[in-house]
Amino acid sequence: MSGVGEADWVEGLPVAVTVTDAEGRIVEMNARSRETFAADGGGALVGQSVFDCHPEPAATRTRELFDGVRANHYTITKNGQRKIIHQMPWFEGDRFAGFVEIAIPIPDVLPHFNRD
Repeated sequence: MSGVGEADWVEGLPVAVTVTDAEGRIVEMNARSRETFAADGGGALVGQSVFDCHPEPAATRTRELFDGVRANHYTITKNGQRKIIHQMPWFEGDRFAGFVEIAIPIPDVLPHFNRD
């Protein structure tokens, strides 16, 4: 894409994107992620352990995701806004490199289309 920097698009994306390395250290947060987690430190969370950012039982579930290297998807309501959360492992070649969490705001009523 001409004129678009490597990370420009993710900074302006209206969803929270948080990236960890394989040890669970937060290595990247886009603008929406820093805003979402501002009360917890925002961008200062980069370099911190994601395991320390979750109370139980979420901390145990997060460790299980890392141990099993498997994706997790669910919905939440926070501050009156519904969101779908996707937590997905990412890889460098064949090596597990960490997780990407994407939190996408969704409306109360979401159409579903069967494309089978």
